[in-house]
Amino acid sequence: LTMSSPGSTTSLPSGLSVLTTFPDVLFIPEIIFGGLVWILVASSKVPFPILQGWVMFVSVFCFVMSTSLLCLYICSVHGGSSFWVTLVSGCDKP
Repeated sequence: LTMSSPGSTTSLPSGLSVLTTFPDVLFIPEIIFGGLVWILVASSKVPFPILQGWVMFVSVFCFVMSTSLLCLYICSVHGGSSFWVTLVSGCDKP
């Protein structure tokens, strides 16, 4: 596995080569654990349903964003722009 960083001069991976760089491989466990969180939040019983709705919204939003970004990387929509590295790192911070 290779490392990709915003300051590197190499081009961003595209297609299935996305799954060979270390930061991009982390999308897979992120999607798996995001789905598990989604399931656990949906199946829990809480005294204030509005709180569960907010947590459900955040978990589903992060799950959908992670899946979308992985699909966009695989389809090579980024066009080699380093902006995508910043976008992904920004989405992973919450």
